[in-house]
Amino acid sequence: MPPPDTVTPPSLPEVHRSVAVPPGGGTLRRLMAFMGPGFLVAVGYMDPGNWATALAGGSAFGYTLLSVALLSSLMAMLLQAHCARLGVATGRDLAQLCRERFPRAAIPLWLLAEIAICATDLAELIGTAIALELLFGIPLIYGVGLTVLDTFLILWLQHKGMRWLEALVAGFILMIFGCFAVQTALAHPVWGEVLMGYVPSATIVTDRRQLYIAMGIIGATVMPHNLYLHTAIVQSRAWRQDMAGKKEAIRFAITDSTIALCLALLINSAILITAAAIFHANGNTEVAEIGDAYRLMAPLLGSDLAAKLFAIALLLCGLNATVTATLAGQIVMEGFIRFRIPPVLRRLVTRLIAIIPAVGVTYLYGESGTAHLLILSQVMLSLQLPFAVIPLMLFIQDKVRLGPLAPPGWQVKAGWAIAALIVALNVKLLSDLVL
Repeated sequence: MPPPDTVTPPSLPEVHRSVAVPPGGGTLRRLMAFMGPGFLVAVGYMDPGNWATALAGGSAFGYTLLSVALLSSLMAMLLQAHCARLGVATGRDLAQLCRERFPRAAIPLWLLAEIAICATDLAELIGTAIALELLFGIPLIYGVGLTVLDTFLILWLQHKGMRWLEALVAGFILMIFGCFAVQTALAHPVWGEVLMGYVPSATIVTDRRQLYIAMGIIGATVMPHNLYLHTAIVQSRAWRQDMAGKKEAIRFAITDSTIALCLALLINSAILITAAAIFHANGNTEVAEIGDAYRLMAPLLGSDLAAKLFAIALLLCGLNATVTATLAGQIVMEGFIRFRIPPVLRRLVTRLIAIIPAVGVTYLYGESGTAHLLILSQVMLSLQLPFAVIPLMLFIQDKVRLGPLAPPGWQVKAGWAIAALIVALNVKLLSDLVL
């Protein structure tokens, strides 16, 4: 097989191997050189779609669905570990590998990936617009238009380099975590019941409504663009190209993503715990819309601090997700069809495609319409997910190509079990929509 650089240009060439890895020093120092990509990936696990499902689950069933949030995060950790391993072992991102292995399917897979990215962007702009309305009273339709301005933030950060992007995203995640830590403390949850919520309950399967929301939590957790994103951004590190260097890079990259996803689990858990402690405990079991949750918090807690922190965290989540969606769009376009356009233009096109339905629905139906549009975006993402997960699993089980860097057999089997579960959930989702 020819060397990678004679076949395909590197993924994200402007940041490829741009972050130095110290040749010596302690384990912690070397780990810190690899910390960052995992936080970019973790953004997709706490976007407004996750908020909607966590709010619905917490208000309706208390702490019961915390076990589903935990299961979803464990699934995500394994899939993202596979992505990190694949990127390091092959020197390719998932889109490039799909083009090389399935050239006739490259265009359809690219189109599906673009649909998923537009759906992701739709959820982000709706969440950001809602946050702007809650914090500053900006009408939703104007807030949707203002989200175009984040393009200039992306342009500036990409010019500064990968570490600046990672620092901004990690900083925002820590601020979001701080907002929810305070919010959870103000909600005074029953911690014994919280811990029991992480233990799976039979009612999740036997109760049809619980099962539906549980499927929503799983469906809103793993996102297609994250799989393309991780296989590419992990290659921003300049690890040693020998076998020992690659094994170390895989170990540290997996550690990075696992730590970041643990933080995402805590944030998603905090949303659900807050909804359970504030709404379910007070008999408000039908709270699913973000705006309703914000308006109910202050009167139920007797203070508007929790509500303000809730809106600030939502705004930060929307801004964070903007960074990763832009990078993912660049990766799939360059990887699948080898077409490159300036990042700012790419961002404007994606955002304008997402703005059209958002403006139309906001104008005609207001806030309730955007809530339905948010749910629709998660359905679209769920339907696109198998077209990214199945190729990932086909590549990660290729021992001929990965050699000594291939994952243990149990991890491959677990990955295929997750893929089968995702397909089964999609079949159930489609049957519910049709019947």
